[in-house]
Amino acid sequence: MTDLFSPFIQNERQKALYDKVAELSLKVKERAKEMDEQATFSKDNLLDLKESDYVTLTLPEEYGGKGLSLYEFVLIQEKLAEGDGATALSIGWHLGVVKELSEEQPWSYEAFDQFAKEVAEKKKVVNRIASEPATGSPSRGGIPETRAVRDGDYYIVNGRKNFATMASVLDYLLVTAYVEDKEAIGVFLIDKDTPGLEVEHTWNTLGMRGTGSDDLVLKNVRLHEDQLVEMASKKKMPKGWLLHIPACYLGVALAARNDAIEFAKNYQPNSLKTPISEVPHIQQKIGEMDFELLRARNFMYTIANQWDQHPERRAQLGPELAAVKVDATNTASKVVDLAMRIVGGRGLSKDYSFERYYRDVRAGLHNPPMEDAVIQMLAGRALE
Repeated sequence: MTDLFSPFIQNERQKALYDKVAELSLKVKERAKEMDEQATFSKDNLLDLKESDYVTLTLPEEYGGKGLSLYEFVLIQEKLAEGDGATALSIGWHLGVVKELSEEQPWSYEAFDQFAKEVAEKKKVVNRIASEPATGSPSRGGIPETRAVRDGDYYIVNGRKNFATMASVLDYLLVTAYVEDKEAIGVFLIDKDTPGLEVEHTWNTLGMRGTGSDDLVLKNVRLHEDQLVEMASKKKMPKGWLLHIPACYLGVALAARNDAIEFAKNYQPNSLKTPISEVPHIQQKIGEMDFELLRARNFMYTIANQWDQHPERRAQLGPELAAVKVDATNTASKVVDLAMRIVGGRGLSKDYSFERYYRDVRAGLHNPPMEDAVIQMLAGRALE
């Protein structure tokens, strides 16, 4: 079977990163079914990600990380997702947050320095916890109902968050709240063991069940003012690191493609003298899968490369980054659908992975940015 990653590996550093992640991808693949059934993030997966230093890869080199470029980040995430999309999507949020904090520096030097050292030395993992039942996706701009009320040198925080990916296994949580004395949205860095924090296991969804994106409840959580590490910026800049989202869904599509081809080469019904891989309409579907992946992946890696090579243009790359996500998630759905058509009725069986791929890629349609907003963005730019 043709290796679809080789054309995108540009140098020895990327080859070493790829080889390292390829081993992890095989490990997480073994636990994918269990994670899906239990709707939780595997602690064994997290241990492997920590012991392999995967969780430190986007840290700057001065902290012991690899200071991954966006291209490299996309490459490793796509490969990890080939093993299990839920694992890749989950840890991608951590890696992306670390990359964002390293590059955009929204925190004080002291706060980031302490945090980065804990990621480097203790392999701490973090995620932004922003979504709420009433506000929907944070990308829509809703004001959080979670409130932070000043009490001397402290804040008392109350609220409920949903879609809190990896909530039960995170070490730190970056919780968004409306800070009343500042009349603005702020972000608090909270240790998982802080009194008043509770994870409610509410995650019972169709796809990406292994992300364990439960609800986080905050009841009179007392936080020192120093834990208010950033305030929401009114200036919205494109976030290249969000390309980890399309990378994950294309990784799932690659897994479905590979499994379908393997099935087609080895399945021979007694009505045929050859495996079904020799049947023209099966070959047509295989060709369609590779065509879709070729186009979407080249688009993604091209934009990632532009981000890396031309920092001065990053402020103008918002529409392209958003378009990659829409194209990738739609492509992933199409590729998985083609894979299931190749396999036939077996694709619906729990004995195969196809039905999980099918459910997982559907989740991509609901990750930010949303398709309608992206289309409006492109239309707005065209009409300027």
